[in-house]
Amino acid sequence: MLQPVDDAILKDLESSLHRDIPLTRSMGLQVIECNGHGLLIRAPLAPNINHAATAFGGSLAAATTLVSWGMLWLVLKQVDRDARIVIQESNISYLRPVTTDFIARCQYPSEAQVTKMLTTFERHGKGRIELQSDIYENNKPCVGFRGRFVILPN
Repeated sequence: MLQPVDDAILKDLESSLHRDIPLTRSMGLQVIECNGHGLLIRAPLAPNINHAATAFGGSLAAATTLVSWGMLWLVLKQVDRDARIVIQESNISYLRPVTTDFIARCQYPSEAQVTKMLTTFERHGKGRIELQSDIYENNKPCVGFRGRFVILPN
């Protein structure tokens, strides 16, 4: 599990997302905190709305992918590893429409997952990890995401 994450690191993550993945700026994405529940990012409904006045599915997919990417970015910072992060595979379930500004949350990976990923990275030049994220509204699940990410040398 990650050590406490200070605001400066979260600001670095948000800056990195906005610089390296320009879509995040258009989405209005903000990194809000990393707490006992995981990493949380927020996006306003207005720039992510669809024809039905709910959040666009592509924006929800992007937010859950990005919060997972961000969690892995934080993990790599904490273990002082420099690596490129790419997504290899994902699965998403849309359970309910999202009708307000939304928060995507990525759960912490287990220490065993992180150790396995880093060991494989050191031995073979790439490591894999599966991460889960979700979006809730009014304490009800709306979106569930599971993705496999790969780390590669820079």
